[in-house]
Amino acid sequence: MEINKAELASAAAASGGVPQELRGGEILVKALQAEGVKYLWGYPGGAVLHIYDAFYKQDTIQHVLVRHEQAAVHAADGYARATGEVGVALVTSGPGVTNAVTGIATAYMDSIPMVIITGQVPTAAIGLDAFQECDTVGITRPIVKHNFLVKDARDMAMVMKKAFHIARTGRPGPVVVDIPKDVSFNKVPYTGYPESVEMRSYNPVRKGHGGQIRKALQLLLSAKRPYIYTGGGVLLGNAVQELRTLVDLLGYPVTNTLMGLGAYPASDRKFLGMLGMHGTVEANNAMQNCDVLLAVGARFDDRVIGNPKHFAQNERKIIHIDIDPSSISKRVKVDIPIVGDVKDVLTELINMVRETTTRMDAQALSGWWSTIEAWRSKDCLKYDRGNGDVIKPQYVVETLWDMTKDVETYITSDVGQHQMWAAQYYRFDEPRRWINSGGLGTMGVGIPYAMGIKLAKPDAEVFCVTGEGSVQMCIQELSTCLQYNTPIKICALNNRYLGMVRQWQEIDYEGRYSHSYMDALPNFVKLAEAYGHVGMLIERPQDVEPALREARKLKDRTVFMDFRTDPTENVFPMVKAGKGITEMLLGAEDL
Repeated sequence: MEINKAELASAAAASGGVPQELRGGEILVKALQAEGVKYLWGYPGGAVLHIYDAFYKQDTIQHVLVRHEQAAVHAADGYARATGEVGVALVTSGPGVTNAVTGIATAYMDSIPMVIITGQVPTAAIGLDAFQECDTVGITRPIVKHNFLVKDARDMAMVMKKAFHIARTGRPGPVVVDIPKDVSFNKVPYTGYPESVEMRSYNPVRKGHGGQIRKALQLLLSAKRPYIYTGGGVLLGNAVQELRTLVDLLGYPVTNTLMGLGAYPASDRKFLGMLGMHGTVEANNAMQNCDVLLAVGARFDDRVIGNPKHFAQNERKIIHIDIDPSSISKRVKVDIPIVGDVKDVLTELINMVRETTTRMDAQALSGWWSTIEAWRSKDCLKYDRGNGDVIKPQYVVETLWDMTKDVETYITSDVGQHQMWAAQYYRFDEPRRWINSGGLGTMGVGIPYAMGIKLAKPDAEVFCVTGEGSVQMCIQELSTCLQYNTPIKICALNNRYLGMVRQWQEIDYEGRYSHSYMDALPNFVKLAEAYGHVGMLIERPQDVEPALREARKLKDRTVFMDFRTDPTENVFPMVKAGKGITEMLLGAEDL
């Protein structure tokens, strides 16, 4: 049976007329079409061949064949982060599932809306240690928002409706749908895709409590040293405009977490930079010394506040807005909890600010800003810009920002020193432009993220800032980039070390560099060329800008830039494990 564009409307329609007889795999495809899925990343195998056969008969969803199942989930994840849509991946049973686990956990930790479809052995073989069998539901239970095992093809449409609904509503997250091979093959009557879904056990709150919001307003306007702290929830909740309006109405200082960068423009003076373990002096000191803190879509992560006992030393009133009630008072006790959709709550708060006749203490606020400017004058992100002998990694990122700041640009990263330098020195003014793994800290995500974004945003410039360690974990996806014409630009800050590990070993282990030196690296230029791409080796500071310019000119080619950077450079500021966020190391002189 052909499933084509002409049937898209009927795929979404409710029951009517004579039911069609469709296989489970065909119903799955119709469900994806009804949900508006445009791209799907996957890798075939025995348990999903009936599903792949159904995909062969349709032409509305583009399937992208990756080279490893982990990359399938990462690419769908990157697509979801950049677009706000649900990312979809498809893998087979057994090792297909276990290879995908890292990608699923990565999405779960950062609350990314995704549906991962997994193949399973036939229902009669489940539990018998069949070939390529694993307990998908059991394995993924701790790292998903929810998972399903479809035991009857007649349940397929409703399960998919629930999966997408759960993935994208409330606090978003990945949902796994496990489909046995016989379920995808069996023919059953199909009367249409459900128009709505009712789930008694799942009904996330959207509207914040009006009384709590009024209390929050009174507290904010009475503050002498106010601070607005926002996380990834502002981006996920599409509340960027509301946040910017509120900050500008109040004139208060604001900070973003690593996952929240771009929610408020980095170029605005009210933005104090990223806070936390590698945050700025002004952002961290304001967090510790404010008297009223408004936390929006953030969770007081250990990388943000450091030691909770240190954070609790200073008295402050805390307002916490979050869609997830379990995130409130989880690590830090708050005074005014507001459970609700951040966009809705901020909208209501803005209306109250505009309507009230109460005014904040302008003199106190001016004094608070003077204190902040004194902290900012330390210039904690300074580095040796005059060094003409070796490339400083910060300089590569700053140069990239200066060249691309006025065009639509997406920056992905892997995990390590390069990730922190990208977060510190690329000043994000727009939301969903900074795509990285925050909660799980997954190496290898950079290329798949960039690949997924470039497919969704073909006219945008997409750069992957990575390291020579991280990039090798999913480097086989350079083959996928060639096959699907996703010309990304890779900036490898190659210091020949697992940089962040080396930095910790230097600071905490007296320079005992145990297995952190990469002494058998490939020739990345030749490797890129072997995959059909362009490779560049950049070894001198004066060649950084010309190399980036040349790479940008090659709009239709994937370019791998191997920047040989200073192997001794460390990420500063730095808060050591177990320390408070104001106990910062600012440079080598503090070691």
